[in-house]
Amino acid sequence: MQIEHNKAVTFHYTLRDDGGVQVETSRAGSGQAYLHGHRNLLPALESALEGRVAGDSFTVTLSSDQAYGPRREGSIQRVPIKQLSAPGKLTPGMVVGIRGEGGMRRAVLVKVGKFNVDVDLNHPLAGRGLVFDIEVIAVRDATAEELAHGHVHGAGGHQH
Repeated sequence: MQIEHNKAVTFHYTLRDDGGVQVETSRAGSGQAYLHGHRNLLPALESALEGRVAGDSFTVTLSSDQAYGPRREGSIQRVPIKQLSAPGKLTPGMVVGIRGEGGMRRAVLVKVGKFNVDVDLNHPLAGRGLVFDIEVIAVRDATAEELAHGHVHGAGGHQH
């Protein structure tokens, strides 16, 4: 079965930046699951998966514009520490979640104070080209519930 609109897809990936540094991998788990055609992945990555089948292995190289875009200057903001979702001690360079009106947003800590932190609101991978090593594990028809919710349920997908 080929990957196409409304298919539930599970794949393993290893993500490296354009300098060859490994950023993350799904290899230790059950893989990443998504619903194809529902904007759950970077558009260029989803396009590269189109038409693939279980067992396919390939590499996708994305420019920074195809990934998370260029870094935006002036994206440093001071926020109260109580708005952060971060495990352990706060240190510059770590990625944290910021609770706000629009939900949770990721940011990189720039400076840590007693009551506030300065964060860079650029996506942590903004301005970097990305290289994905992909192995398609499974492709199946999505369930009616998955289609209604716009994402895959179960292992590697979203749980309710």
